Amino acid sequence: MNIAFIGLGMMGRPMAECLIAKGFSVRVYDIDPASSAEFGNASAPSPAEAAAEADIIVTMLPNGEIVRQALLGENGALASAAPNSIVIDTSSSDAGGTVALGAELAAHGITLIDSPVSGGVPMAREGTLALMVGGAEDDTLYARVQPVLEAMGKRIVRVGGLGAGHAAKAINNAIAAATLAATAEGLVLGEKFGLKPDILLDVFNNSTGRSAVSESVFRTQILPRTYAQGFAMALMTKDVGLAENLRAQLGLNLPMLQATCAQWREALADSAPGTDFTAYHLFTEKRAG
Repeated sequence: MNIAFIGLGMMGRPMAECLIAKGFSVRVYDIDPASSAEFGNASAPSPAEAAAEADIIVTMLPNGEIVRQALLGENGALASAAPNSIVIDTSSSDAGGTVALGAELAAHGITLIDSPVSGGVPMAREGTLALMVGGAEDDTLYARVQPVLEAMGKRIVRVGGLGAGHAAKAINNAIAAATLAATAEGLVLGEKFGLKPDILLDVFNNSTGRSAVSESVFRTQILPRTYAQGFAMALMTKDVGLAENLRAQLGLNLPMLQATCAQWREALADSAPGTDFTAYHLFTEKRAG
């Protein structure tokens, strides 16, 4: 099976490397020629050339508009993609935009599946990401992409129609962002009272305050104050914003989501470019005074 992989950022690079290591024939493209060049003969100078013989095109890009340009723009993958090929968008994109893009691609005989990922760079390297798959309700279609998905991830959930994957990812990250914010405030509050942060974190992790972020990123990144998990605050803020956009489109009153989005946008504006999302803890300390 031939795969075109477009987007070699912090997540895309190890995902593409995983596919190559597991025996797929992969051609890669990134807007940064140096990133593509590191893949040697597997590199391509444009999305169109990467997709020339591809059965499946995988995108891992910053947002849905960039995905659209990589596929439909000048020298985009659609220029050479064969009819009946499949695009798997593993990026975090707007669910509504994904539905619209799917209709455009379908007019050219190309199927779009949205399969955003969760798990960070370490799981991308290991090929053990969680994947939320939308647009692959048909079992025959899913069978075509299943080997590729299983090469990148260990936990695969088929969540519904096209766009459902992107909606699920945005909602998941909004919950994670709210949990991190609440846990950070709890640590700051406890420390101000005189509790030791490591002991208080043990309380959380052995009580009802336990969460995936308290058990992992707080222990490995926030207590040692390394703030280098490998996922940018800008990307987390974008994902929370996608969930907030979905809320607004549906006309729902969800004050916790709205407050979470506002807080993360404030933290992003207060942080240096490239700041890791775990440094939200520093913003919490600063804001608390």
